[in-house]
Amino acid sequence: MRRPALPGIVLGPWSALAEQASAIRFKVFVDEQRVPRDMELDEFDALSCHALARIGEQAVGTGRLLPDGHIGRMAVLEPWRGRGVGAALLEALIGEARRLGMPILALNAQTHALGFYARFGFVPKGPQFDEAGLPHQAMEKRLTDD
Repeated sequence: MRRPALPGIVLGPWSALAEQASAIRFKVFVDEQRVPRDMELDEFDALSCHALARIGEQAVGTGRLLPDGHIGRMAVLEPWRGRGVGAALLEALIGEARRLGMPILALNAQTHALGFYARFGFVPKGPQFDEAGLPHQAMEKRLTDD
């Protein structure tokens, strides 16, 4: 029995990863989840560290780490969900945040993904809210014991 291939994760600036990352984000957020097209790309893309998951040469997932410690735009193409791609992306972004010395990470999780983020130590903060027409929950993870 063959084991599924684990994704290779590339970290880099938007200038290097925009073409593949934006294609994934538009497929997942705009096409599947009906997020308004004009909300998908923003001024934070150029400021963020982006992660791109690849299986072979195919880009299958993406996420970003903003300079203030927010993780966002986590997206995995449908055929690759449940195969460790999201976990590999999140681990890479957490690792980069640690490398940069960020004390706390924050994210706004879609409520269906709360369990996924909880497995990595993220805890809910405050009430649930609507973002782009989808229910979300703010979550945080402390990286230091300070």
